[in-house]
Amino acid sequence: MSHTILKKHEVSLLREEIEILMRERQSLLNTVGAAARFVASLDSSMLSKETCNTAKILTKSLNQLNDETLRDALEKVKG
Repeated sequence: MSHTILKKHEVSLLREEIEILMRERQSLLNTVGAAARFVASLDSSMLSKETCNTAKILTKSLNQLNDETLRDALEKVKG
């Protein structure tokens, strides 16, 4: 296989991988956005202790995201 053909094949594989990663990112943004909206809608006084602790863990994870990612996620589930 010539060097040029190999390069084209590598570029094609990289393009496919980037497309897969972008689709996965969109799916993750949907999940994060839905989780953020869900947590925001909870009334902690109405939750069991175990459920409240789980919500706190989820909140902590969401708060560790950078602002741009969280904004993108919330934008995905805006409605």
